[in-house]
Amino acid sequence: MARKEFTYRGKTVEELKAMDIKEFAKLIPSRQRRSLERGFTEMQKRLLIKIKKVKEGKYKKPIKTHCRDMIIIPEMVGLMVHVHTGKGYTQIEVLPDMLGHYLGEFTLTRNRVSHSAPGIGATKSSSAASVK
Repeated sequence: MARKEFTYRGKTVEELKAMDIKEFAKLIPSRQRRSLERGFTEMQKRLLIKIKKVKEGKYKKPIKTHCRDMIIIPEMVGLMVHVHTGKGYTQIEVLPDMLGHYLGEFTLTRNRVSHSAPGIGATKSSSAASVK
């Protein structure tokens, strides 16, 4: 069975890449559309410049960014982006399914808490409960 080609609101990835940002903004949800209509911040502009350099082959380092509020646009599809989590960077491969979402949605900023046995200084009742 042939794999179905990805479309976003009836447009293929190639058609989306051919569009400019204003045309793409008409296809995405209202919260993201309003954000794009306001324009990019300085940090987002610097990220877009890095992305263009990577596409041209001028920039060899991995793309690292603190810009978690950047909306994923068609230019970014297929790239590996390292997004800051507050402590380190998480590597994300931008897929067509991610279009219109924020970069920060794909990196967790909080770690899972896994509790073990009670530690030193715990109350007698909590330490006795694990022995039973």
